[in-house]
Amino acid sequence: MKLGYVVLYVPDVEAAVSFYEKAFGVTRRSPHPSGAYAELETGSTAFGFASEELVCGLFQEFRRNRPDEPPAGVGVAFVTDDVPAAYARALAAGAVPYVAPVTRPSGQVLSYVRDLNGFLVEMCSVVG
Repeated sequence: MKLGYVVLYVPDVEAAVSFYEKAFGVTRRSPHPSGAYAELETGSTAFGFASEELVCGLFQEFRRNRPDEPPAGVGVAFVTDDVPAAYARALAAGAVPYVAPVTRPSGQVLSYVRDLNGFLVEMCSVVG
């Protein structure tokens, strides 16, 4: 097996995709005509957004991420050569600060923000 998709279930697909374009500089691909699903261009693994309404019929129950609640124990990560600049860009686009850029003992620089739906988003440098 190989990882093919990471999908975030959101209340508003268009708002989520627009936010990620502004905050992280990624571009959209493969929007579904219904507006209930869209993907971002992120490399070989697809990063998608699906409407919560679309998946309600598939799942018995799931915890929706919301900005006024603690984040779920999962996140997405973007790799960059300039974590402080990426962090500043995300904040300027409306992301909520979570962990300011920090250098780990390994030399890796990382930071975290929360997106408009409360999901954790990591921005990090490549581990040396």
